Amino acid sequence: MFTNILVVCVGNICRSPLGEAMLQNLLPHKKIASAGLAAEKSRLVGKPADDKAIFVANEHGIDLSNHRSQQVSSALCAEFDLILVMEKGHIEAITAIAPEVRGKTMLFGHWTDQKDIPDPYRQSKEAFDYAYQLIDQAAQAWVKRL
Repeated sequence: MFTNILVVCVGNICRSPLGEAMLQNLLPHKKIASAGLAAEKSRLVGKPADDKAIFVANEHGIDLSNHRSQQVSSALCAEFDLILVMEKGHIEAITAIAPEVRGKTMLFGHWTDQKDIPDPYRQSKEAFDYAYQLIDQAAQAWVKRL
């Protein structure tokens, strides 16, 4: 059984905070967190979620105000039973950081036709709305299986 779930994207300020908050709302008895593959490189560690992500989340009753970005690490990955990534390429990136967690790393959109969830960073509100919709569909599909 998966009780600890890590949601991963690139900077941990757009998609993964949304995925984390959605799953936490839907699965309050589980430990859900998020992190970014390039949060350190992009100088985003400790930063809040993107303003548009916060706005779109608020429109749907989700609060991202306490979110702070963190970097994915081998030690962090070891704490979780399931690691959900936003794009197929992120699976290889996680494997490069922590090869031992490959078997517990899956696509967030696994149950929604293996869909990648495109990064809305520095794009329009519509791009954030679209990402939100895909994350919501995928989160609902995961809940049915967890």
